[in-house]
Formats: sequence, C-alpha cells, structure tokens
Amino acid sequence: MVEFLTHLLWHVPADVLVIWDGSTTHRSKIVREFVAGQNGRLTLEFLPGYAPELNPVEYLWGYWKHHELPNLCPKDFWQLSEHARKALRRMRRRPRLVTAFWKQAELF
Repeated sequence: MVEFLTHLLWHVPADVLVIWDGSTTHRSKIVREFVAGQNGRLTLEFLPGYAPELNPVEYLWGYWKHHELPNLCPKDFWQLSEHARKALRRMRRRPRLVTAFWKQAELF
C-alpha cells in the first residue's frame, strides 16, 4: 500500500484524497505512519464496514466480470491475468463508463 501511495503522490502534484474500504492492509500501522509523514498532503477516508453499493469499484468489478470476461475459461493464471489486464485497459479508454460507476454509487 505504501508503494502505491508513494507512486500516486509522485504522479499527482496536488493534495490527494484516497477513499478506501476497511481492509486491514489499508488500515495498517505502516500506512498510518506513512500518511502521517506526508504533512497533510495525503488524506485517507474509509467507507463503512460493509457498503458495496457506496464503493464505485464494486460496480467496476461487476461490469468487468459480467461484460468483459464472461465465459472466459483460462488454461492458467497467466492467461487469466493477460485477459483481465486487456479488459481493464479497454475500460480505461471509456471514461464515461467509469464515471457511470461513480454516479451509480451516488444514488445510494
């Protein structure tokens, strides 16, 4: 998580707000210490304990499973990984689609 946050801060020059679920990796001591060392540049907010309808990434994963990778029967992990990455790249090129997941979450 710290590596991801470091990378994110390197690419985004402004203050950053990260909205995460309650995963133990997101709430770990090392992450808290890293955030504290950013002098307010990085803020973490957490979703409620169980509220998938408030988490836009849940809509993204649902779309991904049901529209990008349906009926995929990979021979091994590497084939699954290759198909999954290509599907996510296709989705990334469709910003209106990704925006729709945020709008869906706002309804709740």
